[in-house]
Amino acid sequence: MNIRNYNIFFHTHTVSGIVISVVLFVIFFAGSFSFFRDEIASWERGESAVATNDIQLDYNKALHVLDTAYDLRGRDLHIYQPHAENKVAISLEPTKDSLATKKARSSQFLYLDNKTFKTTTYVESYSLGEFLYRLHFLAQIPYPVGYYTSGFVALFFLFAIITGVLLHWDKIVTNFFVFRPKEKLKTLWTDAHTALGMLGLPFQFVYAVTGAFFMIKLLIVAPAVLYLYQGDEEKMYKKLEYTGAHHEFQNVWNNQTVNLNDLVNRTKQKWSDFEVTQVEVQNYGDANMHVVVEGALLYDKKFTAVGKVVYKVATNAIVAEKNPMNQNTYLDAVKNVLYRIHFGDYGGYGLKIISFVLGIISCFVIISGVMIWLVARDKKNVPEKKKRFNERVVRIYLAICLSMYPITALSFIVAKCCHPLGQDNLYRFYFIGWLILTIFFIWKKDNAFTNYFCLLSGSIIGICIPLVNGITTGKWFWISFANQQFQLFFIDVFWLVLVLITFVVSLKIKDHGNHTKK
Repeated sequence: MNIRNYNIFFHTHTVSGIVISVVLFVIFFAGSFSFFRDEIASWERGESAVATNDIQLDYNKALHVLDTAYDLRGRDLHIYQPHAENKVAISLEPTKDSLATKKARSSQFLYLDNKTFKTTTYVESYSLGEFLYRLHFLAQIPYPVGYYTSGFVALFFLFAIITGVLLHWDKIVTNFFVFRPKEKLKTLWTDAHTALGMLGLPFQFVYAVTGAFFMIKLLIVAPAVLYLYQGDEEKMYKKLEYTGAHHEFQNVWNNQTVNLNDLVNRTKQKWSDFEVTQVEVQNYGDANMHVVVEGALLYDKKFTAVGKVVYKVATNAIVAEKNPMNQNTYLDAVKNVLYRIHFGDYGGYGLKIISFVLGIISCFVIISGVMIWLVARDKKNVPEKKKRFNERVVRIYLAICLSMYPITALSFIVAKCCHPLGQDNLYRFYFIGWLILTIFFIWKKDNAFTNYFCLLSGSIIGICIPLVNGITTGKWFWISFANQQFQLFFIDVFWLVLVLITFVVSLKIKDHGNHTKK
């Protein structure tokens, strides 16, 4: 590579990396915990759900409860289970019947407990798992600012990955096996950044691409909407199969009761290993009421196998069908693959754990990149004023990033002791606590102390998480394991392993700091 191209790639890599470093660290740190979103939510509630995508629900009883509470006449309703927990999400569209009751004329989104059939709002069901999941795409920032910010950060991260590979291409194999911890500081950070960056490269590339797609896809497809569909978004979404067929409301009351359990069971019997992931009822109670049952085959049977059956309730007949065995399109494959590789939910706990480790490695790559930037500018020919500015920037970066560990660990304890904590209280505790820690570390003006203290305090707080769970609920991890409550068992053991690693690392950092001083 000639000098000119090398300089272009080097500066592009450095600038794009530095600009997005803090936000990217937040995305990867929160995103790593998001792989266990369902386990965290269940642990917080002291319950364990069946690890399956198939909706576990008595549909007929659920319809009766919903009809009594919200008046379903003339409504469209969607029942789906986005997460592995003992709740299903339900979306109720406003009724099409102009003479219906007032409560039927408003839309609703709620959660329904699949055992007690108690309904709760989104805010009432908000958990720490949901908080961390949404934090990893900055959803707490008002829409669309947070979504687009995370999307563009993912896009710039893709630039940083590509330019980083091009920079190291000539020595990509030899540099991977080089690590010199006893050399000068810049060499240590560079070796760690290169080796771990290459180790997590496929993981980071996948998440850069899919993250950008999910968050800024509206901007990506805007030209297609404008030129191919003449600005008609609804037409485009229908073509991409994000919206299904619509059946007209006839405004003719039908006294026939829909047996949703029977229709779901009929669908499951059509294909072996078929899991129902969504049920839609259109025009509830109307003569033209239809039921759409959607799902997919188990991932170990066929990775992309989406199926659907549409029933007309009045005649109990199938009016449309999509066979998951042989009717999946290229579009189905693309959409499913993008979602599955991003969420990492197709390979069980093994894949989740690997993804978590690679996510934390990515956090270290980000931090090491910032440290390389600082050390590389600590030279005699750099003015003292600029040196102090660089040090201040990195100090702020490290304070924001590293303080996420202790505040996240402490949030687990607070969420457990004060359950249900509530969305507003969780926001206040996490963000105010994070801010206080950040200000403290900036005031301290010691990056080594920030690193050591965050790891040590996070480890001490983290070891208390399974203790607090056992004391408050009596569900010690060995009891949870014996009772086959694996989600509860997993979170407790997960923290025990994590704090052991971070505690050892904190001691190594302290020893290294003492050795350096000598």
